[in-house]
Amino acid sequence: MGRGPTSASRLARLTAIGDRVAARHSGVARRGDLLWAGLTRDDVDGQLRRGAWHRAGVHTICVDGRTPRGEGLLWQALWESGPRSVLDGPSALIAAGLTSWTEEEVHVSVPRNATIRPLDGVRHHILRDVGPAIRTGLRRTRPEVALVRAAEWARTDRAAVTILAMAVQQRLVPTSALLDRWRGVGRSRRRRTLDGVIGDICDGAHSINELDVVDVCRARGLPTPSRQVVRTGPDGRVYLDLLWDDEGVHAEVQGAHHFVGLTLVRDALRLNSLSISSPTMISLQIPVLGWRVDPEPFVQQIATALAEGARRRLATA
Repeated sequence: MGRGPTSASRLARLTAIGDRVAARHSGVARRGDLLWAGLTRDDVDGQLRRGAWHRAGVHTICVDGRTPRGEGLLWQALWESGPRSVLDGPSALIAAGLTSWTEEEVHVSVPRNATIRPLDGVRHHILRDVGPAIRTGLRRTRPEVALVRAAEWARTDRAAVTILAMAVQQRLVPTSALLDRWRGVGRSRRRRTLDGVIGDICDGAHSINELDVVDVCRARGLPTPSRQVVRTGPDGRVYLDLLWDDEGVHAEVQGAHHFVGLTLVRDALRLNSLSISSPTMISLQIPVLGWRVDPEPFVQQIATALAEGARRRLATA
């Protein structure tokens, strides 16, 4: 007969309890929860010694696999960062359901007087005011708070713009809540960029209007287009945002609601290149988010399109 702690029935019970507790947290369990479920410290330590489970911090035990993964990384970050910690920035948005976004680190915010330990893969933000948070489930800042901070903490302006657009387009953050939160921000290292981008996204249309593009073209010495020109198409009247009639070039300024993050900005540049080589009217797309982050490629394409249009006009004169 096997001895108690190592008997098959005993191990089966330990395994069943561990699996049940860890199933709620994507394969990881908090040591305290395992004890609350009926295991003893010796039970837990025995599973660790046998290699059935693996330690992933002071409080975190990996029951399924050797290291936490997926949502388990978020639970580990919270448990190891203390009871007053919250997921923040992009990590809070991911916990709230943001898709098609990956982040190398888990972002966790804690108040200034909290005691924390460095943890691989976790970036701690020590804040005077963590702000309003959701305390059930994965503790996290409210989506509008997390989104503004995600934009502030992003490595590049392009990444900041992308996550702002994605969170609004995926309906994680209402535009009214984003605007209210942004208006309450005192200091920002990206003030100028985010002022414009949040306006673009929350307007949902042409907050960068045709005049912005006209002004830049004029400053570069390019011809001034006509604005909101009416043409008759198969479906009736059509308004063209910008038209260089002599050169046969027109451009549409497309609002942020047309785009998922910045993924279609590259497509716009590609389609513009194809249009420039078309034998008919050259039609360009100018997405406001792409223009906001980096207008230069679009200005270059306008210049190229105008030169090509002028060449064709001379060739047919």
